[in-house]
Amino acid sequence: MSSGETVPRGARDALVTGMGFCLPGGPTGPVSTADDLWDVVSRGRSMLDHDGFFHGLVDLPERHFADKLPEIPQRHTRHYANVHRYGLLSLVEACSDAKLDFRAGELADAAVLTARAGVDSNFDSYLAWYQADPERISPEDAKALFVRLVIAGTSNDVGSVQTALTRSTGASYTVTCGCASSAVLLGIARRLIESGESDLAVVTGVDVFDTERMRHADRLRLVAERTGITATHNSAPPTAPRFDHPMRPYDRRSDCVNFGDGSVTLILESREHADRRGARPYGRLLAQATTRGGLPSAVSIDESGSALSAAVRACVADRVGLDQIPYINGGAEGDPLFTLIEANAVRDLYGAAARDVLVSSQEACFGHSGAPLGNLGVAATLLMMDRGRVCPTANCEQPDEICGFDPVPGTEARPLAFDHALSFNYQIGGVTSAILLEGANAC
Repeated sequence: MSSGETVPRGARDALVTGMGFCLPGGPTGPVSTADDLWDVVSRGRSMLDHDGFFHGLVDLPERHFADKLPEIPQRHTRHYANVHRYGLLSLVEACSDAKLDFRAGELADAAVLTARAGVDSNFDSYLAWYQADPERISPEDAKALFVRLVIAGTSNDVGSVQTALTRSTGASYTVTCGCASSAVLLGIARRLIESGESDLAVVTGVDVFDTERMRHADRLRLVAERTGITATHNSAPPTAPRFDHPMRPYDRRSDCVNFGDGSVTLILESREHADRRGARPYGRLLAQATTRGGLPSAVSIDESGSALSAAVRACVADRVGLDQIPYINGGAEGDPLFTLIEANAVRDLYGAAARDVLVSSQEACFGHSGAPLGNLGVAATLLMMDRGRVCPTANCEQPDEICGFDPVPGTEARPLAFDHALSFNYQIGGVTSAILLEGANAC
């Protein structure tokens, strides 16, 4: 099944005019701005190592949040989980970057859209509510449990606090599509803008993962595999979340995934809206397509790359030739399976020219963060086009022979003047997303 768009010629452009982040940045505080992001990704830096514990942790002092959003009273923020704080901070940074004043009502008509994949914060709120003892809890604490359940009990929790902050009256909903969540949501935002339903869309991907629960899940996996049957649905060797050594996308030693927390927000506007207020765009979102490999299992993955090839062809259509797309922001993590998928798809799409295509991933900079990944790939790629350099694949030192493309190993950005690029993301079950981007110079 394909959801590639068929927007007629002359439809309104969807421009990216702002980006904001709340991503792992070490003890100095989170990565917040486009310059912060570029400082990390352009050098292939990894923010995952905490004295041998590899996980993308966001160091966010309470004072930092209060300074950014002083208008939210403490009686409200005490009910917020980290996932709400991260989503609000990336939104504030994106608005600042786009020069949109949400306090003055400039987002009153905006669509406020949120992507989620993880459920840890939702689980915590339900569990605390369920386990509370009615015979012992105080009335104040009982009321607090219900407030937290209302705020964090569903997947649209971050969207609810964002719309409350912006006082938005526009569309507001959450998309959950695994690690492709924000990529799919960007395609929806594009359609809202090009159809004329919205002039302005705020798209946030945000997730938080509990490390102890992931460790518990890995212990259960080991129990399940005592029969000699691995907990995988493909022929490739399984990989698992690990915390004792780093993930290495496209590297021949790739054998694990490190997870990471955080949030990425992008501001999308119609060209008319951006022009009216003199906004400078980072680039244009030309197309997004979602496909599935037609596989019989709900948890399988299409190793052939055919679904990914189909998504790319739906995006590219007659908009631009593949020979004008020299760079792809890959969706690879630390699992060789995704290297194989992308190798097969790039070979199918580019033929003999595949060896010259640059494909890099920045997941090992911040960890496999789930819903933010689509937004992160678009943000990083637009910055690359704007600055004329392709960022390396973090932690890739010995490229896997199966790549068939250039994964840009090392820690230095590669000079390249280019105006068009692709960005890939995946969801378990064979779902793939491809996004076609155009740089600011071309649009």
